[in-house]
Amino acid sequence: MSLIWRHSSGCIVTALWVALSGATVVAQNGSQFKDWKASLLDAKPIEPHASCASLLALSGFELSVTTASIVPASAEAPEFCRVSGQIQPEIRFEVNLPSAWNGRLYMFGNGGYAGEPLDAPGRIATTRRALARGFATAQMNTGHDAAVEPLGTFAASPQKFLDYGYRGVHVTALAARRILQAFYDAPPRHAYFDGCSTGGRQGLVSAQRFPDDFDGIVVGAPVLDFAGTMIGYVNNQRALSAAPITAEKLKGIADTVYGKCDASDGLRDGLIDDPRRCAFKTSDLPRCPDDADGPSCFTSAQMHALDLIYGGVKRNGAEIVPGWPVGAEIAAPSPNGSVVSGWLPWFLAAPNARPIEVLFGETFFKYLAFGRPNPNYDWTTFSVDADFDKLQGTRLTLDATNPDLSRFKARGGKIVSYFGWADPALNPMMGVNYYESVLRQMGPSTSEFYRLFMVPGMFHCGGGIGTSTFDAFTPLVEWVEKGAVPQSIVGSRLADGKVVRTRPLCPYPEVAQYKGSGTIDDAASFTCGRP
Repeated sequence: MSLIWRHSSGCIVTALWVALSGATVVAQNGSQFKDWKASLLDAKPIEPHASCASLLALSGFELSVTTASIVPASAEAPEFCRVSGQIQPEIRFEVNLPSAWNGRLYMFGNGGYAGEPLDAPGRIATTRRALARGFATAQMNTGHDAAVEPLGTFAASPQKFLDYGYRGVHVTALAARRILQAFYDAPPRHAYFDGCSTGGRQGLVSAQRFPDDFDGIVVGAPVLDFAGTMIGYVNNQRALSAAPITAEKLKGIADTVYGKCDASDGLRDGLIDDPRRCAFKTSDLPRCPDDADGPSCFTSAQMHALDLIYGGVKRNGAEIVPGWPVGAEIAAPSPNGSVVSGWLPWFLAAPNARPIEVLFGETFFKYLAFGRPNPNYDWTTFSVDADFDKLQGTRLTLDATNPDLSRFKARGGKIVSYFGWADPALNPMMGVNYYESVLRQMGPSTSEFYRLFMVPGMFHCGGGIGTSTFDAFTPLVEWVEKGAVPQSIVGSRLADGKVVRTRPLCPYPEVAQYKGSGTIDDAASFTCGRP
């Protein structure tokens, strides 16, 4: 079956396909390009130099072009040449070439364990948004088909594991450049990558490993510490298994957290600007009389479980996984109109279902973690003390934690990154900790090429209760091509399709500060500054 989660702007936040024993999550910011400006189209469009059908001849030992055909103009996109094919061994790719090209390549990433069909509705929509602005587009499935090899089972093939880890994006970018050159007799003036979740990790991998592939990269909620994320999932699910917490109790947690933390930034506006400044403790929750479980109280065991989640994972006193920030417990509108906690379906699941943390964590430890598949491995037995060192080979392939971005910076590359402070899927501290590691490595000049925008109240790649509808891509292009440094990005919160609040999203460590007058629902009433 297919469950598609959208926030009120209509962008796909999470699409969960469950087939047999597998699931794939796709995350992409559907608000990209919404602020696109005519001033960014000042170059003369480039017309084709060769016929679309002639691109079939590009097939060779490693690259096979299976189709190359003209797609007529429609209400969503102009006329373009659609090229599809395969890169050895099984990287399915698609490159789309508009008949009037703006000279830019736009490649977008994948979600979860990838393997998505390239014609999935969300991927088609993303492609059409870029084509409508004159971009050539590229995408791929990372080297496997999730319908055949669900979740992490593809990693039984060492090459598919490497393709998923880092090779897929790189070789597809190279293939796209080759196709562009053949069709237009010109290379791209600029190349961009845009991704969230797994796509965010792919963007950072590109900057770290292949700094010449892209001029600008949007890095949304990256699972940059992949192994650490899965260790965090083990920690969370062991805690919740030992002391189950029902979905009904999440409202009690959220009410207590926001009652304690909302005004910690000096403004009671329903948002937590930075949960690290929140003084919430699990002892603030209503305790069950005689420690007997009830619908609106918490036992000592349940409080301990929450302490484990909020406390993170340590090894020999050193932090391995940061504690999960508070804030994602709150409920927000879901696709069907109901109001659902951000913890669903990540930490907890509906009856007769499994949380995504379980699905993703279990498959990681069975198929990716230790270098060879072990389908019988009980992932809940993982010990950070005994087993952490066994993950180092996998971390070298999957993690994007290298803070040395000097090669990317030296060639003029730019990164616009964002992360929701209320992300229930990926720990927001990953984004903060990585940015601070780059700052330590590269110094104050970091902000000259890399900016991180933390979004209060936003769930995974969008949604939630914050101003989570925003265009991170247009500011990136303006930064790369016009030198316009993004001092802030205006985010909107939508309800029933209407804007009910705007707020500036500020480059970390700055936050939006109320000026003292004007409505708190208008971005003009705020300025960015250090807390």
